[in-house]
Amino acid sequence: MEFLEIALMFLKAFVVGGLICTVAQVIINFTELTAGKILVSFMLAGIALTALGVYQPLVEFAGAGATVPISGFGYLLANGAMRGAQEGLFQALTGSLAAASAGVTAAVIFSFIMALIFKSHTKHS
Repeated sequence: MEFLEIALMFLKAFVVGGLICTVAQVIINFTELTAGKILVSFMLAGIALTALGVYQPLVEFAGAGATVPISGFGYLLANGAMRGAQEGLFQALTGSLAAASAGVTAAVIFSFIMALIFKSHTKHS
């Protein structure tokens, strides 16, 4: 790859990921929604946009800028379920779990390692 291609790929990922994060920050600043509700809403938005065929072109355009935010996790779950549905009903139910298993496993393992290395404590205001 040429330097300009790589720079453009980074720019697209930064802009799209930044826009997704900006929307989340605006929601945090101007609503009373909790962080959990916002996370679930973004994940469900990723699922809905994937079902409508809108998220896949965004992933093709922005790469990690669209797959790294939590909406990308919804995209991953929806894609796994849709691929599984082509094989049967049971695979439709388990396809999303199979698609997300590597990421969830990595999160659990790295969280465990960090818990061993660092001492947790409560935050004082």
